[in-house]
Amino acid sequence: MLGAIRRVTITATDLTAVEKAYTQYLKYRVSERTTVTAAEAAAWNAPAIAGAASLSMQPAGSNDFEFRFIAGPTYPDYIPLTTYGWNASEIMVQSVDTLAPHFESSPFEIVGEPRNLSFSEDIRAMQLRGPADEIIYLTEFKNPVPGLSVPTARSAVDRTFIVILGGQSMDEIQEFYSSNFSVPKAPVMESRVTMLSRALGVSIETLYPIAAMALDGESLIEADEMPAQVSPREIQKGFLPPGIAIVGFDCDKIPATATMLNSNIHIMEGITGELIELHSI
Repeated sequence: MLGAIRRVTITATDLTAVEKAYTQYLKYRVSERTTVTAAEAAAWNAPAIAGAASLSMQPAGSNDFEFRFIAGPTYPDYIPLTTYGWNASEIMVQSVDTLAPHFESSPFEIVGEPRNLSFSEDIRAMQLRGPADEIIYLTEFKNPVPGLSVPTARSAVDRTFIVILGGQSMDEIQEFYSSNFSVPKAPVMESRVTMLSRALGVSIETLYPIAAMALDGESLIEADEMPAQVSPREIQKGFLPPGIAIVGFDCDKIPATATMLNSNIHIMEGITGELIELHSI
């Protein structure tokens, strides 16, 4: 089964700007500077990024999760949250309302003001668009929510505990993760997706089918069934996709269809074209 989310990889055109933003406003710290190896680029089917600069950053108070930013091309037509694939990274925080004012004049664009979720008054979140066109949710659990096993924030801004995956068919997404990783299928509910509604020009109160698939390690994949006007993400040949490109999870049983990168990490493609990084445990 899939376990904790260990790494979220994002394509970025300006690593210096990313480092400054995450250090100053999220209090993340640099954990590694390196370059993409030829083996990594081949496993991702992105040979053009071999040798590209790579920056990894971790929360202030922990080392069990990292964002990895990889230098890549500009995608001027990319509109976050409006294509299939990994659409957002949801971070556990201690207080959404305390953090919110700090982003008002920052490299992070507030695309969703703090508000309680439509299906639970005990979950409060806001949404940001970062300097690499990544979407991050800052989420606070005011009280435990029955049926959801989530971590406690160890610092003001802690680790990613949910990744959001958009696709054409909820049934296909859930079946893929169930059959390949023994992830239990989750009940489908209706929820607002504020930025998607704004991008599509519809009311922000529009509800979309979502399902929170529970993983081990107090992590989840939120599957979003996207409306008909949403399409696959465009990718420049030989490069990684824009926005969130890869998500890495602990995994206790590697599927036979996965490609070995090294003794600890395998790569495979998901049902919507998303890249999945599997960390053997």
